[in-house]
Amino acid sequence: MLNFALVGCGRIAKRHSELLGLGQIAGARLAAVCDIVESKAQAIGSRFGVPAYLDMHEMMRKEAIDVVVVLTESGLHSRHVVELAPYGKHIVVEKPMALTLDDADVMIQACDNAGVRLFVVKQNRFNVPVVKAREALEQGRFGKMVLGTVRVRWCRPQSYYDQDPWRGTWALDGG
Repeated sequence: MLNFALVGCGRIAKRHSELLGLGQIAGARLAAVCDIVESKAQAIGSRFGVPAYLDMHEMMRKEAIDVVVVLTESGLHSRHVVELAPYGKHIVVEKPMALTLDDADVMIQACDNAGVRLFVVKQNRFNVPVVKAREALEQGRFGKMVLGTVRVRWCRPQSYYDQDPWRGTWALDGG
């Protein structure tokens, strides 16, 4: 069983915490959560009965973590991955990996130096339509596949960008 910790308990953490906290991924469980906004960390921690922290470094020192998942604002992914890599735990980072190529390179180098694996994830692979499409493909319902194309069309309303001040901005850390 791999113990996962979440860093960032905003909107996307709901999906990650449900997958891990409700046992929907074999061999994985939610072990701890962290957010600088106490109410967000406490809400997820309480729901799944795991410790909630305000400081990711304290969480990493105190908890038995195998994998840490970075779900913070896009402009902070690089900074958080670089700070977490020295703990020697594998890191999953929500998309986008980084906002600049230089930041992505720094993240890769930090993980290489620490001997940890860095994964970029788009959690939509667990959405019901995607799961059903994969099942149909594996069952051969489409016949012999020669070529496949999938398009996901997103149209975010202004209310999405109004949820948080960082949404729609290039970077919070000068990137």
